[in-house]
Amino acid sequence: MASNPNYCDITPEIEALAAMALKNSSIDPEDYVRYDVKRGLRDLNGKGVLAGLTEVSDIVAKKVVDGKEIPCEGKLYYRGVDVEELVGGALKEGRFGFEETAYLLLLGRLPNAQELASFQEQLSYYRSLPNNFVRDVILKAPSHDIMNSLARSVLNLASYDDRADDISLPNVMRQCVQLIALFPMLAVYGYQAWNYKSGSSLYIHAPRPELSAAENILSLLRADSSYSFWEAHVLDICLILHAEHGGGNNSTFTTHVVTSSGTDTYSCMAAALASLKGPKHGGANIKVVRMFEDLKAHVRDWKDEDEVRAYLQALLDKRAFDRAGLIYGMGHAVYSLSDPRANLFKHFVEKLSQEKGRTEEYELYSLVARLGPELISGERTMYKGVSANVDFYSGFVYHMLDLPLELYTPLFAMARIAGWSAHRMEELINMSKIIRPAYRYVGEHQNYVPMEGR
Repeated sequence: MASNPNYCDITPEIEALAAMALKNSSIDPEDYVRYDVKRGLRDLNGKGVLAGLTEVSDIVAKKVVDGKEIPCEGKLYYRGVDVEELVGGALKEGRFGFEETAYLLLLGRLPNAQELASFQEQLSYYRSLPNNFVRDVILKAPSHDIMNSLARSVLNLASYDDRADDISLPNVMRQCVQLIALFPMLAVYGYQAWNYKSGSSLYIHAPRPELSAAENILSLLRADSSYSFWEAHVLDICLILHAEHGGGNNSTFTTHVVTSSGTDTYSCMAAALASLKGPKHGGANIKVVRMFEDLKAHVRDWKDEDEVRAYLQALLDKRAFDRAGLIYGMGHAVYSLSDPRANLFKHFVEKLSQEKGRTEEYELYSLVARLGPELISGERTMYKGVSANVDFYSGFVYHMLDLPLELYTPLFAMARIAGWSAHRMEELINMSKIIRPAYRYVGEHQNYVPMEGR
């Protein structure tokens, strides 16, 4: 709550100012076509405008046949390594893979055993907050929005860094490794501070140096610090699959844009967090969970295809849930036939649902994943295919892990900080000009009128 009772009031005068801004700032949508402006930096077919080059990751959704691009099964590569092989290799060897993934993204190649052990030691070394940081920053004025809390904590860390503005590569590497190590603590402690303010008990566990990032997240969050082997491994897979996704996604592009100005690492990562917080980007899995809760409340028989299909049709017809006309978790800006992260995830989600005794819910998710694309393609003209994306399953996983809804998007950030860090350093290494696209003025010129004449 704000200390000033009028702090959040929207006065009639403010309403009038907003109405005036709406009247005088609305651009005719046809102007974007008239001036050949790629609205949202995408063409009419949804293809992104080429704005840069990267070696960090590659997203494959099309192949060339007879000189023409056609949709294909999606693939995702981190530094040229298939993410499926990255996940499979860690599981086969019985270890956690996020740390290896972070190393690969930051350094450009897979580590050997000694290099990985050294990198894990560095993460453990930096996994400690400044003295009294929890008391002076996190516990003061906690926010119900943990993304805001996380961004504030990141910005405050600059006050404790004597080299905050040093953008030399060694210093930025140190800051990035430090933030990769600290994000789970900052987010979980932020949630616990808000929970405490809401009347729950407060407990602050210290991270354990021998644990992986996934294990530490569960250990920090739960009152008894307990977790099962499979819970930690599924969460680790979540972190791997969310760690990176090309330079064009909104938060990573933000990282490039902000880095190109020469600003510090803390400001850059706070900007990326602000981007990820948006429901069109990092908050999608929350929408999926809430949609399924509504579905379960209105569909009596989860195995009745006709009943489930009728609900999904009602979603598309804007008659159900939030009446937005969307089946959340379906479709992706790049992938068409399949999202490789969702395909990879599905197997592990099924295993976790068996461990948690929630196989009926998993079967319901599978049914929606099959029916959704059929209904969408029958309703709308599609320039590409549609399929379940990674957000379709990740919210269900977090729900099965008993993770609070408030931490769903911060969990995305705990993973994506690895990719942001790789892109920040790539921009610094190759930076020559500040990123500055052009905007065309389409308003009218007007003469200045002295005050007495208005």
